[in-house]
Amino acid sequence: MSLTGISFSMYSQNTLSGHINDESSGDPLYGATIYIPDLKMGSTTNSDGYYFMNNLPSGKFLIQVSYIGYANLIKTIEIFGHVVFDFTLEPSVTELKELIITGISAASDASKDPIAHSFVSNEFLNQNTSTNVVDAIAKMPGLSQITTGPAISKPVIRGLGSNRVVTLNNGQPLEGQQWGDEHGIAIDASSVARVEIIKGPGSLMYGSDAMAGVINFLPPKPVPQGVINGHFAGNYQSSNNHLSMSFFNAGNLNGNSWQFNISKKLAGNYRNQYDVKVYNSGFNEFDFSGYIGMNRKWGFSHLHFSRFSQNIGIVEGERDSNGNFLKLEIKNGNVVEVPVTESDLKGYDIDYPRQKIEQLSFSLNNNFILKSSNLTFNIGYQQNIRKEFEDPLESDPGLYFDLKTMDYNLKYFLPELSGLEIATGISGKYQENKNKGREFLIPEYNLIDIGAFVVANKLVGQLSLSGGIRYDIRRLNAKALFLDSFGLPVDNEFDAETIRFSGFKSNPGSYSSSAGATWKVSDKTLLKINISNGYRAPNIAELGSNGVHEGTFRYEIGNPDLKPETSFQIDAGTIYSGDHSNFEISIFRNAITNYIFIEKLQGSSGGDSIPDPSDPIPAFRFIQTKAWLFGGEAVLDFHPHPLHWLHLENSISLVYSRQDNETDSTKHLPLTPAHVFRSELRGNFENTDHTFQNIFVKLGVSYTFRQNRVYTAFDTETPTDSYGLFEGGIGADIVSKKGRTLFNMVILVDNLFDKTYQNHLSRLKYAPGNPATGRMGVFDMGRNISFKINIPYSIK
Repeated sequence: MSLTGISFSMYSQNTLSGHINDESSGDPLYGATIYIPDLKMGSTTNSDGYYFMNNLPSGKFLIQVSYIGYANLIKTIEIFGHVVFDFTLEPSVTELKELIITGISAASDASKDPIAHSFVSNEFLNQNTSTNVVDAIAKMPGLSQITTGPAISKPVIRGLGSNRVVTLNNGQPLEGQQWGDEHGIAIDASSVARVEIIKGPGSLMYGSDAMAGVINFLPPKPVPQGVINGHFAGNYQSSNNHLSMSFFNAGNLNGNSWQFNISKKLAGNYRNQYDVKVYNSGFNEFDFSGYIGMNRKWGFSHLHFSRFSQNIGIVEGERDSNGNFLKLEIKNGNVVEVPVTESDLKGYDIDYPRQKIEQLSFSLNNNFILKSSNLTFNIGYQQNIRKEFEDPLESDPGLYFDLKTMDYNLKYFLPELSGLEIATGISGKYQENKNKGREFLIPEYNLIDIGAFVVANKLVGQLSLSGGIRYDIRRLNAKALFLDSFGLPVDNEFDAETIRFSGFKSNPGSYSSSAGATWKVSDKTLLKINISNGYRAPNIAELGSNGVHEGTFRYEIGNPDLKPETSFQIDAGTIYSGDHSNFEISIFRNAITNYIFIEKLQGSSGGDSIPDPSDPIPAFRFIQTKAWLFGGEAVLDFHPHPLHWLHLENSISLVYSRQDNETDSTKHLPLTPAHVFRSELRGNFENTDHTFQNIFVKLGVSYTFRQNRVYTAFDTETPTDSYGLFEGGIGADIVSKKGRTLFNMVILVDNLFDKTYQNHLSRLKYAPGNPATGRMGVFDMGRNISFKINIPYSIK
């Protein structure tokens, strides 16, 4: 890979142009892309390999050049006047890897960043089956998911999840009651084109809740100047008759750009061999999202918007003596449980209990170029409405949360000084949550977060150094709730029959820091190490919950005396990128003080503690401990010579956890993921004939090891058996005689041999047992055949 023909001219308008050619033959590369992440601008080459970008601001920018079948190239280029850069790309049989990460500070060279990270490409998303946006990335090394059926998944990074992982929707921290295990991520999977994953404390940039890492779901890149295009997409999945359709449009005219995506999803009850059809496991969803914006010489300003609307059935798992699922039905004015019928298991109806989630988000992202420095300012607003219905006699929801959040992020990037890059800024949010239902799980509250940070990067020869420090404060005010004898709120405790919540304040504060280095040993080998400490303030559920949490099979009791968690983590790794193989190994050790988790309570008679005898759901309370997590990931991609079309990809993820000074039943942390090994054999055939191109065929297996390192005290957790799942897939682009892609078709099969299993992190594992078989809980999805079609179009 090289750069040639560099020249500069003094003009009032800044432009960037040149040619992109094959390094060996010199042939032009038609359709190669060049992209500037910090400007959100890009271009593609014409048949002569020529590209052109105008109306650019002055300054130094990181640029990525890519083309299918070639190694990506990144370069920092100074733009001033008319600049000409000719690039040559080197053919590569190894996987096309993302080289730029945007979720930490400004766009940066991922190979120089010491923090462990991974990327999910649009190709990966298209060539794998998923039922939601988190399920789409859960196969990545170091990642797993807490699930409550097909629609609800919570990301877990290296054994830590819930409020320890910050989820970003195009850079905006998502606020949607993340404290709940059965509260999914309100992002439309069809709107996501790539994902950046930071494994390790991200508190430096995102404050509290980023202790485990950051996941940034990103839309497609803006299209080049003068282009209007898009696609129609559809997906059918056999296990639950999942149907999804989406329409996408994007354009860029005279520096004014836009994107718009709209989608609809329907899913019925999924099946497996043991449970047959799992009653009330369906969902439906209607979403739209996009942005409008402008790019000028001073930078850019983009207004992003999204609306996520979802209805989800909650699987309770109760059955009669014959093993039939039970449903709620009104008879003679009373609610009774009756067995479901065959017709109840068909179709797309959602029964009680169920959730309705509405997420409305706006964010204004700005980047102002100030000669040799720049300023970014992002401000956003979100409203998350979560309603839970559990009584057929009541049209109003039992639980009704109305969460409103305003978030902001201001960063100033100082002028570069002898290779030293420094950025400083502040970020935070204001949040208010209201209870509007008939039942109550958490108190109403308002919250203020604010943090200030400084980060720096320095290149010293082949050694890249980076680090920073941040301090955060939180002010949380939880309100008291008094109830009369009918369970209705009253204004003061003198008129109250019970005190459901006592008011309290929580004002934690702490610092976070990070320091790391990447050593480029050779052109093919990197060594990385990073030391960081993170911070997480207890969330409102951990501090103040008091009630039945539907979908988790728990009555949860909070503790307002909980202290903030703090972590100290060491990461180390090495990356080798050869001509016919890639190898990466990453290890970590994480010590967490005041680790918060939930433990089942024991009753006075020795059994479960049951707060409400009329509803025999066991009580759980939040407690703290000193915890350790350690493990790592290893990835090997092999491309045998001369079979360049053949790819063998292997990975293993290991997570261990323990507590200090505990007995055998309590020495492990709850919800620690099992070890997982994955292997995939894939053939890629890029140019075959005039009709079928970019063909892929794959066969894969994932083996999840038995998880017997569990928190068994008071039956909080039980061990989970090992299992192996096979998958396969085939797909291709169908092109016209003129070379235009007519559509893309993909056929995938998950759980090829219809294995019955339970994932250790499935909440349905703890559903009531089946009296007819003696098996506990509900099992995961059986064989699932998926058909995908994508029809591109171009208007201009």
